[in-house]
Amino acid sequence: MTVQLDSPGIETAEQAASTEVELVSADVELAHLFDEIQQLDAQILEVIKRRCELSQLIGVAAKATGHSREAQNHEMQVLDRFTELGKDGNTLALTLLRLGRTRLAS
Repeated sequence: MTVQLDSPGIETAEQAASTEVELVSADVELAHLFDEIQQLDAQILEVIKRRCELSQLIGVAAKATGHSREAQNHEMQVLDRFTELGKDGNTLALTLLRLGRTRLAS
């Protein structure tokens, strides 16, 4: 990336060099942040897959033992746990519950 000396607010070559260093540093920081988000997304995906497996196991066990009402109570607690995220938290909780009822493609 280059900074032109005739850019508004750039008066000296030293300022231009300093501005370019700041921009490069910001680009490196952005790349690092995007990488971190990508790593978190991968972790979140793995955790969601595991949660779905557990939820499906619970569903089978609850039906077999007649504890389906208890399983429903636990689902309501899931909704409560995500309320701190507001309406989107409710949507996320409902999505997790729905995913737990369906088989995920491997």
